[in-house]
Amino acid sequence: MGGLFDQLRQLALALFDSQELMHTLGRPEFLVATFVMLTAIVFIETGLLFPFLPGDSLLVTAGLVFHNLITVQDCSPWLLPLLLVVLCTSAVVGECLGYYIGAKAGPRIFNREKSFFFRKDHLLAAQRYYERHGGKTIVVARFMPLIRTFAPVVAGAGKMNYRRFMAYNLAGGVGWVGSMVLLGFVLTPLLNPALRPLLGDGFKVERHIEKVIVLVVLVSVAPAVLAWAKHKLFKRKSITSSTPV
Repeated sequence: MGGLFDQLRQLALALFDSQELMHTLGRPEFLVATFVMLTAIVFIETGLLFPFLPGDSLLVTAGLVFHNLITVQDCSPWLLPLLLVVLCTSAVVGECLGYYIGAKAGPRIFNREKSFFFRKDHLLAAQRYYERHGGKTIVVARFMPLIRTFAPVVAGAGKMNYRRFMAYNLAGGVGWVGSMVLLGFVLTPLLNPALRPLLGDGFKVERHIEKVIVLVVLVSVAPAVLAWAKHKLFKRKSITSSTPV
């Protein structure tokens, strides 16, 4: 047990250092600790109102690492489907907890004071997005950092039908985890052969994981930016059209 805690500590220390994290996650003896850490982070980010953990980037990194474990280090190919099942389950259960928190706290949660672990403005942003887009927010918000943490809380506070919520929750959880992990898994076989003729035989996408992460984050926040721009444009047009000539 001491070995597992020591491995988890090493992973936690490397959590925001992408190259060191990839190196540590890629050690076969860390497999149990890797599953524990990934499962915990996905659950915490989606269920415990703590949106400051690396969600999308960590899932993409996990996909890259597991590709290396399976194809280079000859680990079992069943590791990938096992990872997907475990993380999808964690994402769905975490979202259920967020819904439960919202349902129990109700409107009172919107009056909670801002703290280091709680950002009311993020909750209100999720509420505005939910009001504009309804139930599909539960799916779309999965791909939007910060908002995905608070979307199920808003759904619970708004008394969204639980069966309807679970349908969106399953779709969003499986879609988010599956797309991010599989994206990371296919990056190496897709990009290395394509870019080596341009960048040299020594090019490895694994060495440029920071750039990949930045791109993933930009794509993740794109829906929020587009929704904000659309809202501002619509608001401006409404003001212009209502102004007397």
